Amino acid sequence: MSDLCKEINKFGKGVGNAARYRIIEALIKGRKTVNELTRIVKLSQPAVSQHLKTLKACDLVIDERRGKEVFYAVNTEYTLKLLTSLVNDMSKQKKKPPNKGAPRKNQIIILNH
Repeated sequence: MSDLCKEINKFGKGVGNAARYRIIEALIKGRKTVNELTRIVKLSQPAVSQHLKTLKACDLVIDERRGKEVFYAVNTEYTLKLLTSLVNDMSKQKKKPPNKGAPRKNQIIILNH
């Protein structure tokens, strides 16, 4: 498995849960504390904290301590780098001559309309 594939898999784990996706949506609008996130996404504090732990492990969220409070934000640098790499990789694949015959295992087939 390529490094890019591993990173996309990690990204999928982060956004593949509705609650984590709602947390990311809230963080896209700006930095938030756990308490702010619990009010926005309507989950308990322990649940939000657990989801944030997963999002941090997936590199999708970063945290910053300011005094006694911890603020969370989307890791835009990582996310943009990952998505740019994916687009570049897909562009390279599109330029390759078409594969004749049956699709290979795990091959994504893009249909042009």
